Parts: sequence; C-alpha cells; structure tokens
Amino acid sequence: MSDNELWYDRAASVWTEALPVGNGRLGAMVFGDAWNERLQINESTFWSGGPYQPINPDAHAALPEVRNLILAGRYQEADRKAYEGAMAKPDRQTSYQPIGDVWLDLHHDMTVTNYRRSLNLETAVAVTQYDCHGVHFRRDVFASAIHDVIVCRIAVDQPGALSMTVMLSSPQNGDPIDIADATLGYDGRNRRQNGIDGALRFAFRVRVLAEGGFVDIGEETIRVREASSVVLLIDAGTSFQNYKTIDGDPQAQIKARLDAAAMLPYEALLAAHVTEHRRLFDRMQITLGDKSVPTIPTDKRIAAYADGNDPSLAALYLQYGRYLAISCSRPGTQAANLQGIWNEDILPAWGSKYTVNINLEMNYWLADVANLSETFLPLVELVEDVAETGREMAKAHYGARGWVLHHNTDIWRATGPIDGPHWGMWPMGGAWLCAQLYDHYRFNPDRAVLERIYPLLKGAVEFALDTLVALPDSNYLGTCPSLSPENSHPFGSSLCAAPAMDNQILRDLFEAFADASAMLGRDGELRTEGSAARARLPEDRIGKGGQLQEWMEDWDLDAPEQQHRHVSHLYGLYPSLQIDPLDTPDLAKAAQVVLERRGDDATGWGIGWRLNLWARLADGNRAAQVLAKLLTPERTYPNLMDAHPPFQIDGNFGGAAGIVEMLVQSRPGELRLLPALPEQWSSGSLKGVRIRSGHTVDLSWQGGELSSLRITAGHSGPLTIRQPADVFELQLKQGEVWENR
Repeated sequence: MSDNELWYDRAASVWTEALPVGNGRLGAMVFGDAWNERLQINESTFWSGGPYQPINPDAHAALPEVRNLILAGRYQEADRKAYEGAMAKPDRQTSYQPIGDVWLDLHHDMTVTNYRRSLNLETAVAVTQYDCHGVHFRRDVFASAIHDVIVCRIAVDQPGALSMTVMLSSPQNGDPIDIADATLGYDGRNRRQNGIDGALRFAFRVRVLAEGGFVDIGEETIRVREASSVVLLIDAGTSFQNYKTIDGDPQAQIKARLDAAAMLPYEALLAAHVTEHRRLFDRMQITLGDKSVPTIPTDKRIAAYADGNDPSLAALYLQYGRYLAISCSRPGTQAANLQGIWNEDILPAWGSKYTVNINLEMNYWLADVANLSETFLPLVELVEDVAETGREMAKAHYGARGWVLHHNTDIWRATGPIDGPHWGMWPMGGAWLCAQLYDHYRFNPDRAVLERIYPLLKGAVEFALDTLVALPDSNYLGTCPSLSPENSHPFGSSLCAAPAMDNQILRDLFEAFADASAMLGRDGELRTEGSAARARLPEDRIGKGGQLQEWMEDWDLDAPEQQHRHVSHLYGLYPSLQIDPLDTPDLAKAAQVVLERRGDDATGWGIGWRLNLWARLADGNRAAQVLAKLLTPERTYPNLMDAHPPFQIDGNFGGAAGIVEMLVQSRPGELRLLPALPEQWSSGSLKGVRIRSGHTVDLSWQGGELSSLRITAGHSGPLTIRQPADVFELQLKQGEVWENR
C-alpha cells in the first residue's frame, strides 16, 4: 500500500464518498459499487446560459448618491439606493453543470468478498476490486491528459468470466442518439438560468471495447457477454470556444479523440497517463512524524485524526491537494471553480462559480509552493478574460479607465455587482487577483511572465486611480462604495468606505505595478501617480480591543457577527506579506487578537485560511490545532474533499497550502525554515517545495531541528536563510545546487 493512497472497504453510497479523477477538462467521480458502478461525469466548459454582459445603464448615474450616503454615514439608505440602481442586470450569474453518468451493471447475483477501492495519488488511478462467483474483478479508472479521455477498464482473472451492461444517462435537455462503433451517445443543449438564455450544445459519449466474448448493441445500452476484459473510453464536450464564441463542434472533436484512443492498447493509454501525471506529482515528497501509516480505511483515519496519532494523514492531505490541482487545473483548461471540476447538481451551491472575495484566490494558494506552477496558468487566462469584459463594466458602471471585477464571475466572464449590495458592491476582485498574479511572478521570476501579466496590473491600477475618493476630514484616499467581504458593520449594512482589506490589497497592487513598470521601463507617469495614491491609503489601525481593525472606524467589537467566517482584514498577514511578526510585531499581535476573537471554527475554507494565518504568526502548535479541526468528519468528507459544508474545493487547497506554510515560508530574497513546526511533527522531510525567488528547497529535520537542507537555485542572487536557531546568507548562482548536511 502506498503512503499516497486513499482506500476504503466499502463502495461509496453518496457523492462525497466517491473518488475524483480528472485531466483539467474532464472529471469523473467513481463510486465503486460492485454490482452497479456509477461514473459521474463533468466537462469544464459545460455551464448554463450563454454569452452576456450584465451592464446596468443606470448604475453610473446612481453611483454619486450611493457614495455620498456612505460618506455621510447613512449606510442603510446607501444600501437601498445601490440595490435599486447600481447592481448588474441580471444580478445573478450562471451555474456549472453536470454532463451525466455512465452506469455499469455487472450482473452479479451474490455477495462479493475481499472488497477494496482506492485512489493512488502517484498514478492518478482509481481502483475497485473484489471477488464474486469465484472470480476476481478489477476496475481501473483514470482521466488521461495526454489522450484527453476518461478510461475505465474492467478485467477478470478468468477468461470469459465478464458480462456487463453499459448505459448512459443525463439530467440535461437532450436525447440519446444512435452511433456506430459500439458507442453510446447523448446530445443536447444547456439550460437557461436567471434570464440568461442557454446557448451551448453538448455531446456525451462512451465507447465499449471488449476483449473476447460478444457485444450486443441495443437502442440505449451495450451488453457484453463472456469477455475477459472491457475498456470504456468516455468523453464529453461542448460548443464553447471562449466566453464570446460558442460555435464549436463537440461531436467531431469527441469522435476524433475516441478514434485516436481506440487505436492504442490499454497498456499504452495507462503508461502515457501515468508518465504525464508523475511528471508533475513526483516533484514533491513529504513525510511527517515517525509513526507508521495506519492500516485502516481513510474515512476511519479522518475520524481518528484529532487523537494525534496519525501525522501522516496531514502529509496525505497535502498530496491530495496537489493531486486535485493537477486533476482540475491544467494549461488550456478552465480555472478551478468552487468545486474544481466535480459537480453532480443542476443547481450547485453558489452556482459552483468563481467567487473572488476569497475562494478563487484560495484555489491557487497551493500551486506555486507545491511546485505546480503550470496549474496556475488557467487562472492567468481567466484574469485575461475578465480584464476584457471588466473594461466595459468599469466604463459603464464607474466611468473609469481600466477594468473591474466584483465578487463573482462565471464562464461567461461577467464582472458586475450581483446578489445584492451586501455581497456584490465590492470592486476589488480584480485588484486582488492582480496582486496574486504578481506573487506568482515572484515564484517564477521570468520576464515573459511579467510581460504577460503587466497589462492586467496596469488596467487594475487605472481603475483604482479613477475610483478612489477623498475621505472626509483627512488626506486619505479610499474605496467607496465598498465593503469588507460579506460582513456587516454595526449600522445595518456592509457598505462602507475604505475597509482595511481594500487598503491592503491596493498597497500590494500599487507596489506590484511600480516594480513591474520599473523593470519593464514602461508607464513612468502612471507609476508615479500610483505610488502617490498608495501613500495616501489609510494605514492599518489597531482598535480599542487591541485588534486589527476591519473598518476605518473602530466598529469591530460592536459588529453583529463576532465569529464571522471571513477574516478579510487579515489579508495583510496572509496571503500578503505586509504584516510580519519580525518586521511589524505590533500589527502581527493585533492580527492574533482578531484570530482569538474570531475563533478557530469556521467553514472548511475559513479554517484553511486560519491555518495559514497561525502559521504566519509562527505558532505551530496552534496551527496544528486548527488543522485538526479541518481534518474532522465535520469539515472533511470521507473522500478527503473539503466540507464547507457542502463541498468546496478551496478548503482543500487552503488547508494544503497551510501545511506547507507551517514548514517553509518565503519572502523575496528570504527563506524561513520550520517557522511553525508543531510538537507532533518533530521529525520529517519535505522535498521539492518552491519559494519566492524561484528556488526549489529540500529539507529534513529531527527532534525539531533542521538536519539537512538542499537548495536548487532558480536564479542568481543573495538569499537570507532563517531557521529557529540561526540566520545566514548565501550567494546563489542560477542552476547551482547548495547543500548543508
């Protein structure tokens, strides 16, 4: 049994027990039922609706009154005015959709024995095996990125002992179709939602390839009799080309992919898949603690994690996060949405959209540190799209240059304020994403990366400069209207001016643009203007309770939700680098007060954020306590997926990133080793972690002290290394491998 394996002694009875496979475009949830297997299929471009631009022609005219009401402290009136005149039209977006299911009836008429199902993270293959009728049955399922199909092989250990029936079903509007070549098909159209007409065509196929035996093709089923093995090739696609073009030919594309895959033996498909997956997955290895991996099913390990006897489950959780990133976010595919690429519901929670007031950003906290920078590229492509649609929104709603993104978007790249002012009147989504893009550049300091993201940074800066307002009775500039994401202040609204998070994000944005502009030698005048605006942003403030203030005014102790899931004003501590226990100890202490008051209990992703924050505060034992709250049945499903509840993948990525943050932290030119090491991880190793400046680090430790360190230099320059007992500096040359044992 591999340390990087999830396994169970029974089939999945619900979706959150099934095992995910994916290649970035296609996803499947494998249930592993011995009698009636279900493979639930998703395709990353299959959403409801069609191209739309939710501009409200009255929004710009409503903006001055909303601003004035906020600045006058008439917050509820501002809320009503924003609801009446400033929201997008429509003020809802579209939803990510399931394509359908592949069903396998294995014709068993007796109890099975020796049942086991598993997901090997190193090979990305889900396996179900058992004995029935004196025959050993084995099913292997994987999603090949190389051949861009899902492959399922059913095999037996006795020739001619396999009989089964294959069926397709779909909850979508469409019809089964007749296809030659032992292929089942279903074609249809997507749904209308929130007044947005459905415009996508989709196709769904499964091809059946039997070794030996007989194949009977019915109208909506394919039956195989007396075979030795069966390979299913599964594919789905839509007419989506990009957010404004939907004239693709999914039927032809699917046929080409299935024909190409069918020409190859199963062993070749599997070998190509495993090689490609391991190219990414094998870059990082981790061991935690000195206890052996428990020989009990994964769901039982989750239930027992709080006992403190299974540190290797945390290592598995990190590797599972990396596995999910590889499986749902690859170059050329869509960015990971709220559920990655896995969703069985027509109306998923929050539309399974891209929520950009924490969730989308958290989806990509892991990518760079986990040495999976390729998986970050779909996020870059999404930001490039919303910069285009957001430019129209910025002009129409704000009369501003540049581009804007509020708190949500979808596959059609809508950027307007939705869901009501309490959630939607937050114009900082684009700025936050740009700050994250620049941090991605810090991990990958390549001029080509900077050239690509520079226009995005510039547009976000232009929008900020055109929309910042002078705050009364001060020299400050601030955002207005805005809010501290999803949290109400004591005056019956969330709307406000210049909340702490906005100021922190804008400091990062203006600094990133100034650095990029100087390095590329462009837009000096805009750089100067941005730097001047940055100097006029309100500073972080410490309130009467010793807490870092969430708002300009000291309202925190009177806010209605004292344990709110969001900790937006701690952005400066994590993911930003602005607040640091060494450089800004007073602000770090104030951030700790916030965490103590908010508490460790939250949604799955909220706990994941808190884990990273405690790690940044260098409190390893508290971080371990927070991780223990995440790795419980209340916040982690049996298949290790994060429980908001319901499932949201952001908690997986945030939690996994937090485990890395406990062991290795970096700032430009600085590496911090074992900054938040808990007592129960007194020994271990982490190999292949990526740090800012582009270096790759391997380390091991014993008795809580570093025992070996290896750095592969990504570029030349100085690097300060800080460990619990020592600080020293290296001069590295690109490509050099430095070791200290």
